[in-house]
Amino acid sequence: MDSKIIYDVIIIGAGPIGLACGLEAQKAGLRYLIIEKGALVNSLYHYPVNMNFFSTSEKLEIDEVPFISKESKPSKQESLEYYRRIATSKKLEIRLYEKVMAVTKDVEFTITTSKDEYFSKHIIIATGFYDIPVKLNIPGEDLDKLNHYYHDPHAYAFLETVVIGASNSAVDAALEIYRKGGKVTMIVRGEQIGDRVKYWVRPDIINRIEEGSIKAHFNATLTRIDETTVTFTKDGKTHTIANDQVLALTGYQPNFEFLKSIGIQLSGPHKIPVYDSHTMETNVKGIYLAGVICGGLETHKWFIENSRVHAPMIIKAIVSEG
Repeated sequence: MDSKIIYDVIIIGAGPIGLACGLEAQKAGLRYLIIEKGALVNSLYHYPVNMNFFSTSEKLEIDEVPFISKESKPSKQESLEYYRRIATSKKLEIRLYEKVMAVTKDVEFTITTSKDEYFSKHIIIATGFYDIPVKLNIPGEDLDKLNHYYHDPHAYAFLETVVIGASNSAVDAALEIYRKGGKVTMIVRGEQIGDRVKYWVRPDIINRIEEGSIKAHFNATLTRIDETTVTFTKDGKTHTIANDQVLALTGYQPNFEFLKSIGIQLSGPHKIPVYDSHTMETNVKGIYLAGVICGGLETHKWFIENSRVHAPMIIKAIVSEG
């Protein structure tokens, strides 16, 4: 007798939207499981220590559970506490530190992980885009001094640090490192600090650059990283400066290879996955997308606050199949 468990839906990713999908599946009486390759809300866990969200707390809420924050913009630690309490109080079925290696389909889907094998009628992919950094593809990128993720400014105190980029993450890192005694130089491809930088932070970084506390080279491109220096081009000229650490905060992207391996089509130069905007079902019947992964390389299109609606849409579609 075949005693294998067949889930109604398996959710890949235990970020806020993955949790929201689990909550909707739970309310609908579906047999579900959430599988996460890292910690609970893994991307949030790896955000910088002192990070505050752009959104207010109510826009980060899921399942109408109030998110109470002491400030108007909640901190990373407050968000971790909020989502952890939801997972605990709602008794969500979650497997952590278990990476999905492959997905195949016969009668139902087979999900092979680093620890086990599962079977499900439907799959929701809610894996976000924070796992794979956009590479520079220059000599020296493999040196230990370069990081694509920023965590704590203390690590850069008193060091010559180059920050590549002009987004929120790059600006936050530059300001925090400067205020911990680091010597910061920003190298920016564009001609100014990014327009999407938080409105209460943008004047701060502009003022620090204008007064010379933080150096910035605009319309510049890093071309080489060495143990004690970096080299960049600007206005057709090559410059080499002293350097101890490099933070390449140039953005991140979804795991496109995983999506393609299970048959999901990608559209256009931004590699936007093909899905039905009403049900969130992809071109592979039974596989759905939720959250920021829906935007492909357009990583500024979807956030927690505007993709929370994906969870009820998907579960409604699954339930309607009978």
